[in-house]
Amino acid sequence: MTGLSGSRDERSGGPRDGPVSLSSALVDAVDLLTHLWSDAAQSANLRLSPHQLRALRILEDEPGLNLTALAVGMRIGLPTASRLCDRLEAAGLLERVLHPHKRREVRLLLTRQGHRLLDEVAVRRARALAIVLGAMEPAEREALGQGLQGFLAAQAAQDRGARGRHGPGP
Repeated sequence: MTGLSGSRDERSGGPRDGPVSLSSALVDAVDLLTHLWSDAAQSANLRLSPHQLRALRILEDEPGLNLTALAVGMRIGLPTASRLCDRLEAAGLLERVLHPHKRREVRLLLTRQGHRLLDEVAVRRARALAIVLGAMEPAEREALGQGLQGFLAAQAAQDRGARGRHGPGP
């Protein structure tokens, strides 16, 4: 696939397997994966925006967050987070519950329907991705798996280094 600035070879100015050339190919793959991901999510029984799905995923990973923590986690303003939660609550995917020990704090929890929707989206995404992966040669899948492991390890090392320089993250 060719990006906005020309072919991969023209953009890299170097070997085809160098970091710049590979990053261009990865950008193309991420664009396609994003489209595949979005299509799978939109075919679920209840259509949600990527922003809404992200909020549900955060609350699935960290049940009981308060509105401020959700806003910080999503890097959005408190009013935006509040409106987002209003819509998710109206759709029956989220409930607000008083904190058992802090009278003024409200916890955000997914409902059963919220959990079911996330499960449905995950299954649809996995199926869509499996179709594409199934079209690849076994050696290509193996190389992709090894490359992804290396990518994740390199990113984790960078994250650890950044935390070491700047202190613990949020």
